[in-house]
Amino acid sequence: ASSTKMRVHQSLPVAVACAAAALLLILLSASGNSNVSTLQLGTIARSQSNVAGFRQLRTKFVPGRGNALARCDYGFVLIGGGCSASPDNPAKATKSNKGISCKAGAGEAVVASVVCKPQGELGTESFKMTFHEGDKTISPWHNIPLEAGNGLYNMVTEIPKMTKAKMEVDTKGESNPIKQDMKKGKVRYYHGPIFWNYGCLPQTWEDPNVKGDDQVGGAFGDNDPLDVVEIGTASLEMGSVTAVKPLGVLSMIDDGELDWKLIAINANDPKASEINDVEDIEKHFPGTISGIREWFRWYKTPDDKPVNSFGHGERALGKADAIKVIEETNKHYKDLISGASDKGKLWLP
Repeated sequence: ASSTKMRVHQSLPVAVACAAAALLLILLSASGNSNVSTLQLGTIARSQSNVAGFRQLRTKFVPGRGNALARCDYGFVLIGGGCSASPDNPAKATKSNKGISCKAGAGEAVVASVVCKPQGELGTESFKMTFHEGDKTISPWHNIPLEAGNGLYNMVTEIPKMTKAKMEVDTKGESNPIKQDMKKGKVRYYHGPIFWNYGCLPQTWEDPNVKGDDQVGGAFGDNDPLDVVEIGTASLEMGSVTAVKPLGVLSMIDDGELDWKLIAINANDPKASEINDVEDIEKHFPGTISGIREWFRWYKTPDDKPVNSFGHGERALGKADAIKVIEETNKHYKDLISGASDKGKLWLP
């Protein structure tokens, strides 16, 4: 997305577009439309996308506030009803009879036009959640940007906290929908709920052809996007795209493969401004790091699988190392897309 300045025009058609979009949103909410989740970032009144110089009218569900509308030029990120380059700064918006216009520095990611559509019955092999931008089906792995600006990264939530269904981005399926993992012909469930939101960073890849260093016992990558454990207080919807702040990382060894677990926090969490590194996690959420480590160490044992281990002396590495892991897995992803690395059975656009 390009970084362009907002041009505000005093135009009646804009007010009409805003009113029409608001009415449509109310009707959709009242009808309980199940085809497009109102908890996802979405686009309203796309036909008005070029009215009065505004690129799109965007909407976002804000917990505790409901659906918020804003017009954001490309290069801006919709945050809580306004547009901003960083959730650490309040969204700068001006209200008038022309609706809401936004003025802010350009962010690096615009995901406000992405919506999710569940298909099939949850808990069955037929269920999948697909991602769309307008009439186009897109991949949450390949088409959603990695960076959200200002040191934040986009997380695609696969498993909401306190749930048990083992959902994941299908890296081998066309357009990479979210599906429930299968084992011996049956859908998989954890034996107990996961206590944090779980997902992945788009445009990252743990290359199975790259050998790790001695700190991880020379383990090779697990052939998946980089996993994220989000420790914030809110439950994130499956398929939602959330800007997160990286805090640390654990180097888990799962069945002999390196499976990094990025520890992060929702950038809009009330504690986000106070938590910046692993030491802060223990200060504000004591026991969280050991809880994550032990949950992932033992979660496969009810299936008669051995416990997982961890590299780096089982320490949670800090934010600086977490960012290095993000950059490394992004480089591996770029090698995958360019053809420099063997894709195997992975689906690529």
